[in-house]
Amino acid sequence: MRFLGINAIFHDPAAALVVDGEVVAAAEEERFSRRKHGKRPVPFSAWELPEQAAAWCLEQAGLRPEDLDGVAYSYDPELVRPERPPAPYARRRLPTSVERAAAPSSYTAGIGAPTTGLGPDGWEELRTTYARRAPAFLATALPGLDTAQVKFVPHHIAHAASAALAAPYRDSAVLVCDGRGEAVSHLAGHYRDGRLTVLATQDLPHSLGLMYEEVTAHLGFLRSSDEYKVMALAAYGRPRHLGELRELIYTTGDGGFRVEQIDWSGYAKALRRDEAWTADHADLAASVQARLEEVLLELADWLRERTGERCLTMAGGVALNCVANTRLAAEGPFDRVWVQPAAGDAGTALGGALHLARLHGERVAPMRGAVLGRGWTDDELAAWLVSAGIPHRRPADLAEAVAAELAADRIVAWFQGRAEYGPRALGHRSLLAHPGRATNTDRINAVKGREQFRPVAPMVLAGHAHQIFERGPLPSPYMLFVHDVRPEWRERIPAVVHVDGTARVQTIDRESEPLLARLLEAFHARTGLPVLVNTSLNTAGRPIVDDPRDALECFGSAPVDVLAIGPYLVTRGEVFAA
Repeated sequence: MRFLGINAIFHDPAAALVVDGEVVAAAEEERFSRRKHGKRPVPFSAWELPEQAAAWCLEQAGLRPEDLDGVAYSYDPELVRPERPPAPYARRRLPTSVERAAAPSSYTAGIGAPTTGLGPDGWEELRTTYARRAPAFLATALPGLDTAQVKFVPHHIAHAASAALAAPYRDSAVLVCDGRGEAVSHLAGHYRDGRLTVLATQDLPHSLGLMYEEVTAHLGFLRSSDEYKVMALAAYGRPRHLGELRELIYTTGDGGFRVEQIDWSGYAKALRRDEAWTADHADLAASVQARLEEVLLELADWLRERTGERCLTMAGGVALNCVANTRLAAEGPFDRVWVQPAAGDAGTALGGALHLARLHGERVAPMRGAVLGRGWTDDELAAWLVSAGIPHRRPADLAEAVAAELAADRIVAWFQGRAEYGPRALGHRSLLAHPGRATNTDRINAVKGREQFRPVAPMVLAGHAHQIFERGPLPSPYMLFVHDVRPEWRERIPAVVHVDGTARVQTIDRESEPLLARLLEAFHARTGLPVLVNTSLNTAGRPIVDDPRDALECFGSAPVDVLAIGPYLVTRGEVFAA
């Protein structure tokens, strides 16, 4: 059977296709539209349909819209509640311990009657109307589609399915935590033999994800986009506000939590975009990050007690916080933690399709990897280069040729195979560099036009990972955990070591990634380092490069030395000398 999943409600519109229980294609609309997170400069623009991504998924499988057995839309407008919550996070008095004990599941910061979730943007009625009309919109975008085939899947159910049904475990506890869905911000449950039992949810306005968004905006970054910058900034600070935040953000003992309304200016002044941060801002980031980690650990403890499971699967935007993931893996009650590589809202397209497949009795296979997007043949890539008049060559051994360039301290744009699904560049649309040059962190950040405090990540041969990195789980193919760099290696690979001595590792397996493995082996033979700098192939504010045109435009506009596109090499000197 054939099921298409669609995300098109908050941000990161995406489509995914599941055929006979196998994930065959998945892509975010931003890779086609070139609008990062699917956003335009108007509030309701994030609700755009992933028309191009959906059409490509069908084309990839040789299907027409009328061939589908179902379409999952990862939002159910009938679950939206009409009450409007208070304005988010304006400081109110704290509840007393007596008040908390009296009404732990409904107390809302002393405001009165419990309220549940519409979110802070004031567009709820319009959003709900849009969602109700989504089947008709989809039928217009995909001519031949029967609107009766479109089924609404609750947002957090889609998140949960994207984790537990795609994971390599038959059964698992599942934890979903994000900004918001229809009326809740969190789900804790248990998947057994492909069936979900929901054990707890958290009503809005209480939301760990929205809280983190507020801090992101307070620190001068873009909400629902730049939360990872807060995580990076936290490493520069001290969690000196942690004690007070424990009174403001706390679990309730029933699988849920409360986030009281907080005036963040009491900790550090609000920053405008591109305004310099201070120690106060870093300390705020460190405090919020530390409290988030503690709350997630408490939620995980509760979930383990209720399920008895050894494996935890996770999705939702908060699950992209790799520092928190690592602490869960290291200190939490579960033996194994698996995070879906497209854990944000884009992943609900996959989860919706998997959910429908299970409802129809399909046996769903675990994800084989995140490389689910577009790819091009060697001949197609050559045609692009010839058409653009770009001088290029085809070396006898691409891995050896690129390793030589990297060993000579050149920055390489690496465009190979099918694109990744999710926010991480996993060696198919990457910028690569020498990790042994400390200045390469600043060089890469300058190429990308991003803040200099942000780290870049290491790609490492799986067989060497344990000798270089410790703490976080290994192998780590999706770059969703951080690891401590062993002291004896920190001076050998300084470009990928963050200020706190950690690195967000991606391990490379020879069987699943033979070309990347050969590149790392060739670089290792030349330098003694089985590691490369790996960051996404894009510049600030732009989505990750997806097609050959994107790659050529990025190479032409950014100070990158070499482009390895399929089997071909393009060097900046030859291009500009031509």
